[in-house]
Amino acid sequence: MSPNADADAGTEADAVVADLSGLVFEVTGRLRAQFNAAAAELGLPPAQALVLTNLAGPAPMRELADWLSCEPSNVTGIVDGLERRGLVTRQPAPGDRRVKHVVLTEAGEHKRRELRSRSHALARTFFELPGPDQKHLRDLLTRVLTGPSAGGDSESG
Repeated sequence: MSPNADADAGTEADAVVADLSGLVFEVTGRLRAQFNAAAAELGLPPAQALVLTNLAGPAPMRELADWLSCEPSNVTGIVDGLERRGLVTRQPAPGDRRVKHVVLTEAGEHKRRELRSRSHALARTFFELPGPDQKHLRDLLTRVLTGPSAGGDSESG
């Protein structure tokens, strides 16, 4: 292969990567907008909805700040709002009473199920592809997220 052919192949590969990046950002933006719409239908600001839907168990405020990529003081305001709605409580951490864990209440569990159901219904319409295409897209995205060492060869085709 000539040097120009290598350069052309590199330029084409760069264009494909740029297209992929743009498409993934657009898909992410649309999914985020749909999630935010589902949250708004339930009267939740997006940040509160994110905490609510992803709070799997008691979690320290610091962990929520890390997950949301924000300062702990921002998390305090988000949790205050959820607490005022009766969706979470703050409880002392076992072993260190200075650390507060955020815990879903029964109402919070119910609201979380409702939010997940609504956002899943919107995602289902967004990814309206034939079943095999959905599975193929899922598998490709999984390979991207797990990295090249877990996904097999790096050749296209």
